[in-house]
Amino acid sequence: MEPTEKESLNEPTAEGSSTTDTSAMPKDPSKDFSPENAKKMQELFAKMMKDNPETYKKFEEFKQMQPLLQPHAFWDTQPVQKVTETMGISEITPGPIEENKKNDISTEPIKLAEGFEWCKIDIHNEEQAKELHELLNKHYVESDGGTFKLDYPLDFLKWALCPPGYKPKWHIGVRATKTKKLCAFIAGIPLNLTIMGEEVKASSINFLCIHQKLRSKRLAPVLIKEVTRRINRTDVWQAIYTSATLIPKPFSDAVYYGRPLNYKKLVEVNFFKKDKSFNAKKKLYTLPDETETPGFRRIRKKEIKKVYPMLKEFLSEYKVAINFSPEEAVHYLNYRENVVYSYVVEDPETKEITDFISFYSLNSEVIGHDKHDTMNAAYCWYYCSTKTPLESLIKDATIMAKKEGFDIFQMLNIMENEEVVDELRFAKLKGTLHYYLFNYRLPNINPEDIGVSFV
Repeated sequence: MEPTEKESLNEPTAEGSSTTDTSAMPKDPSKDFSPENAKKMQELFAKMMKDNPETYKKFEEFKQMQPLLQPHAFWDTQPVQKVTETMGISEITPGPIEENKKNDISTEPIKLAEGFEWCKIDIHNEEQAKELHELLNKHYVESDGGTFKLDYPLDFLKWALCPPGYKPKWHIGVRATKTKKLCAFIAGIPLNLTIMGEEVKASSINFLCIHQKLRSKRLAPVLIKEVTRRINRTDVWQAIYTSATLIPKPFSDAVYYGRPLNYKKLVEVNFFKKDKSFNAKKKLYTLPDETETPGFRRIRKKEIKKVYPMLKEFLSEYKVAINFSPEEAVHYLNYRENVVYSYVVEDPETKEITDFISFYSLNSEVIGHDKHDTMNAAYCWYYCSTKTPLESLIKDATIMAKKEGFDIFQMLNIMENEEVVDELRFAKLKGTLHYYLFNYRLPNINPEDIGVSFV
């Protein structure tokens, strides 16, 4: 029988208090592997490995992945990658985990718990759109301290959810049977990916939201199963999604950086802490009034057909990237006030479009502040740099964002973003965004190898 915790942590008897000769007795292994000794061994092991950066990196990755070694009642039943597959236990060959046929997929919806029913959310129906807006704004994403809540305007939701070829049946809601109140939502959005050079027909999964009072009802797995079923019925078997929660198993992890545009306001709303260097930092974050790249200006819709092949070639260099169709490029990249802001660089001499950059608008409600009720945030979207250095492109984008009234410019360390964070005075923000693939096996990749940006 294994020793109990109490037994394994017992103190040895005082010297001379026992007449038993223990010198020839085998050691009690439980004492060698006590929590205290295990911690000391881990610290010693980490110290030794610091001399080998690559080994130390693997050790840190292993520590971060430890929660994934625990049982996961839902995800252990799904075609998602296992953490052991990227820990040197087996070789990773990119490709589908399961092969299926849509005729094998049930035509009947997943059964919901009593008191709930499925519904389709029509984002173009004013009443339903307002219901979705209210659900997301109250129950979707909130900062740890409850100070900020993301605010998704209706125009933004229509842009994010309804690209060319979108599937209305993939916009799935759950209502309370008696009151008909919308209490949960999940969305699938069709897209094409390029994964390690292979084109993959897929979907992105976004806006999984459940009313806070219903979080104990285990609705999330049911929503995921149902959106998966509906997507599979269209003969699409792969999906990409992100989450701040660590679940089995991300293929990459990204972090956010933020460049203050209105430092004074960010301190006032407590997004940044005020310290003795406030005035120096306020001066440090000052930006020019006008953009600096000759020919930098707002894009015209007709120019997207010129930007499209440049962007397509640019994104093809990444290991995992979105593969826009021409119609999707027009939808996602055309300038839309209060939604997406897109700019090009036009060569002053040749009049050719040489570069492109965009950012989208996603503001946060500031909770309980007596002066500010909104923090205006611009998020780096897609770009392609062929002639103008990326540092200049992003700097000009931050200048335009400030002119448009944004308080902060944020971006993940995907694509080439991390190369410019120091020069452009971006600060690393809290939290990690994990990238996942559903029903696709892939080796771990670095965030700079990702060419997919999420809203």
